[in-house]
Amino acid sequence: MELNTPLNTLPGIGAAREAALGKLGLHTVADLLSHFPRDYEDRHLYPNIAALPQDVPVCFQAMVAEPFHSSYIRKGMTVTRGRVVDDTGQVDLTFFNLPYAKKVLEEGRSFVFYGVVTGGGRRAMAHPQFQRAEDYDAGDPIQPVYPLSAGVSNQRLLELMRQAMDCIPQIQETLEEDIRRRYDLAPVALAYRGVHFPKTWEELEVARRRLRFEELFCLNLGLALIRTRREEQPAAPFVRQDLGPFLENLPFSLTAAQLRCVQEAAGDLKRPVPMNRLLQGDVGSGKTVVAAACAVLAWENGCQAALMAPTELLAQQHHRTLSELLSGTGMRVGLLTGSMTPAQKRDCRGALEAGEIDLIVGTHALLSGPVAFRRLALVITDEQHRFGVDQRSALAAKSGQGEAKPHVLVMSATPIPRTLALMIYGDLDLSVIDQLPPGRKAVETYLVGQDKRQRLYNFIRKQVGLGRQVYLVCPAVSEEDPEGLKAAEQYGRELRERVFPDLRVAIVHGRQKAKEKQAVMTAFAQGQVDLLVATTVIEVGVDVPNAALMVIEDADRFGLSQLHQLRGRVGRGEHQSYCVLVSGNRNPQTRQRLKALCATTDGFALAEEDLKLRGPGDFFGARQHGLPQLKLASLAGDMRLLHQAQAAARAVLEGDPALELPQHAPLRRRVEQLFRENRDIFN
Repeated sequence: MELNTPLNTLPGIGAAREAALGKLGLHTVADLLSHFPRDYEDRHLYPNIAALPQDVPVCFQAMVAEPFHSSYIRKGMTVTRGRVVDDTGQVDLTFFNLPYAKKVLEEGRSFVFYGVVTGGGRRAMAHPQFQRAEDYDAGDPIQPVYPLSAGVSNQRLLELMRQAMDCIPQIQETLEEDIRRRYDLAPVALAYRGVHFPKTWEELEVARRRLRFEELFCLNLGLALIRTRREEQPAAPFVRQDLGPFLENLPFSLTAAQLRCVQEAAGDLKRPVPMNRLLQGDVGSGKTVVAAACAVLAWENGCQAALMAPTELLAQQHHRTLSELLSGTGMRVGLLTGSMTPAQKRDCRGALEAGEIDLIVGTHALLSGPVAFRRLALVITDEQHRFGVDQRSALAAKSGQGEAKPHVLVMSATPIPRTLALMIYGDLDLSVIDQLPPGRKAVETYLVGQDKRQRLYNFIRKQVGLGRQVYLVCPAVSEEDPEGLKAAEQYGRELRERVFPDLRVAIVHGRQKAKEKQAVMTAFAQGQVDLLVATTVIEVGVDVPNAALMVIEDADRFGLSQLHQLRGRVGRGEHQSYCVLVSGNRNPQTRQRLKALCATTDGFALAEEDLKLRGPGDFFGARQHGLPQLKLASLAGDMRLLHQAQAAARAVLEGDPALELPQHAPLRRRVEQLFRENRDIFN
């Protein structure tokens, strides 16, 4: 057996199991060895039943005291019950829909059980795992638990993994000995054995530390290579930079933060290499005016700019805003979206190709079909996580500049802590607008329990009576979704028919057709809807200055950053605005998180808090196209390891900037493997 041996050549892997393994991305022995456990179970045996602690997973040996019996409770539900004993006590066992347990668990035989003990004086355990006592291996007390898919059991993966262990000596070492010595890292073979079949918890930690370091090290090398590649590409330098007339023509003065971000971008745009900058700023901080300033610089230098938005409504809104901001400059601003008539699209494309449009605002329509530019030198995308690296590249390919690449500005209202942002958007430089324009009223935020529903309904009615509009966000689309959560479809109908029959209630969610969603959002934006019941599809939405109340049901189901993003839908007009978080969850940590949102409107402070409380999961919820998924490393939990990996990567690249030396061949392969989806960026 070798690392490249296909799994379907191993015994017991037929077509169905091969397909199931394929869903996990497992095709070869090498894939299998890189499929790391998501958790571990402590199968150390407790000495006896009397010593078993409650409410934590435990492993113990006992004898079946009596035959197990099965009974039907209702259609589709069978319960099997019995009792196991040792010299010190007994445990009542219950299995659900596992009738074969009564055949296997024969009276008088000893088994090893694993599960959670409950009950006071009389111990009980529901649905434990079990095996015959003679099959229990005391030498393997720490059992790995793998990510699974339908048709692949943990037991089957364990059997395959044991076979694959023979191939570990074939895995090439990517970390040179001096790096391993300097950072106290295990050799690769020890790490792979220790992560899959550790003998002790200490051995597991040593293995995981080595593999986490390697992931972060290769991630940093890959991002550095992308940056180097970018620095080698040509771009049109914007040498003429006179923003005076544009700034004087604005109906307001830029904040110090906006001015700083404009200057950072202008500095990049002067250079003959492509700018790749992420512009972060809270909702309402004024990112669009920074984008407008960059578009002015492109126009001054005889070039075109394009702004791509994730939805038609947002594109239309940007078109209106930018047309106003640029009205005194003489720039020609165009709009291209999917819903325009064929004639309108044809005219727009002709004007673009002829250079008669200086700034085009659009949706994915900018990427499709025969769109061509005269000289596109600046690409601006709104809400980066809706557009991957590939889509930015697709727009860049239409630039009409030959070898020259366009400059790229990415705008995001999702606040991400700086360290995390630099890693997630590793191919981008970072600008942050960290202050709001003067005069914006903070959104008052309140946390209420389910028992305050009638008062909440009264408050909604009061806001509508004042002429305001209301968002009400649910975590689920319909009641087929997770149990007990407010669902937009059913709750929206209930509000429309029973609670607010006299108000104009509309419903919008992600399962609706694009045109239906568009129509509802447009009606809300035009003031034809009083109460919009929605899922998070409104998270990136249009400005509705008249919307003054945001109600978020089951608020504990959302991350802080997402709640903050939703709250940013209100407070955009002159009226005092409110956000009401509805949650019956009494968990102290959950309440601390929600109260943090009530206490501050600073998105970056909230992002840091969310990172502390929940780890980096929220920020990786929206997968970055082309950037790798880390299997073991956590960018939040491993900050010290991350800094060590960055230092090690810098040291390697100083001596071999393109990883071309023969001794770095395995390392380069590993980096390319990590960036598998975007491998051509290294060529």
